[in-house]
Amino acid sequence: MLNSILITGGCGFIGTSLIPELLKINPNLNIRILDNFSTGTPNDLARVTQYTLKAANNCTTNLGVELVNGDIRDENMLLLCSKNVDCIIHLAANTGVQPSVANPRIDMEANIIGTFNALEAARINHVDKFIFASSGAPAGEVNPPIHEELAPHPVSPYGASKLAGEGYCSAYYKTFGINTICLRFGNVYGPSSKHKSSIVAKFIRQALSSEVCFIYGDGTQTRDFIYIDDLVQAILCSIDKDIGGETFQIAMGKEQTINEISTLIAKLLEYHDVKMITQCNSPKSGDVKRNYSDVSKAKTILGWEANTNIEIGINNTIDYFMKINAQ
Repeated sequence: MLNSILITGGCGFIGTSLIPELLKINPNLNIRILDNFSTGTPNDLARVTQYTLKAANNCTTNLGVELVNGDIRDENMLLLCSKNVDCIIHLAANTGVQPSVANPRIDMEANIIGTFNALEAARINHVDKFIFASSGAPAGEVNPPIHEELAPHPVSPYGASKLAGEGYCSAYYKTFGINTICLRFGNVYGPSSKHKSSIVAKFIRQALSSEVCFIYGDGTQTRDFIYIDDLVQAILCSIDKDIGGETFQIAMGKEQTINEISTLIAKLLEYHDVKMITQCNSPKSGDVKRNYSDVSKAKTILGWEANTNIEIGINNTIDYFMKINAQ
C-alpha cells in the first residue's frame, strides 16, 4: 500500500475528483499537491478536503494533505516536492489543442520540460511509480479506433508535447526502471468541471448564460467522451497494478459526433427550461476529424472499463452547473 503520493496539478478538475477517492481507500494517505493555481485554486481543493499550505522546502511526511504553490517548469520545486513519496501522479499540463495553437512555446515548456522535470525528480528521489496524464492527441489524424500500437501523427502542438511526454515515460522505464504508466484520456466531462473549456462544460455553461454555443466545423467530427468518475477509477487501477512502461487508452470506446452530443445536451437542458442555441462556425486549426478509442488493452491489463452512460453523466454535469449558478 502506498503511504505518500505527489499529485501535480491537484487543484484541477481531475485532481479534486481523485483526491476524495484516494482518501476513501486510505484515510491515512499522505497527499502532497503541487499546483501553480493557473486553473484550479486552493478554494477548489478546500471544497473536497482539508489541507495545509506548505513551502516546498518544508514538506513533511505527516499524515494529511499538503499544498505547495509552485510550477512544474521549476526543476528544484519538483525535486523538493517529490522527496519521500511512493508515487507521482502527473496531471499538471497546458491542456487542450487550442491553447497550444495560440502559444506553442508555453505548451512545450509546461508539457515537455515540466514532464521531464517530474520524471527526473522521480529518478533522483527513487520514486517507484509515475502515472502520466496523456491524451488521444498524440495519435493525430489517423483512422480510428485509436489504439496504443498505432504510429503517432500529431496534428497540434498539444499532441506533439504529449507524445514527447509519453516518449520520456517509456525511456525512464527502460533506462531507469521507473514504473511509468501513460493514460490517454478521452474528452473528460462531469461535475466540478467549471474551469474546463471542452464541449460539455462549455455548452452547459454558455446555455445557462443564454449565450450562443458555437460548433466549430459542421459538427460531424467525432470524439470519445469519458465521465470523470470512470477516469478516476482508471487512475486508481493504475496505482494498484505492478506494471511499467505501458500506455492505455482511457475512454468509453464509443464514437459520437459533436452534433449528437450538442443535441443530447440541448434535450437534457430542456427539462430544466433552459434553451440552448447552437451555431456552426469555421473549423479550428489543430482539431482532428475523427477520434475514438479501442480500450481493450485497459480492460485486459488494468481490469478497467468505463461504466457511466453518457446521458446520466451529462445530466449530472448539468445539475452541478445549475447548483453553482444558484449560489
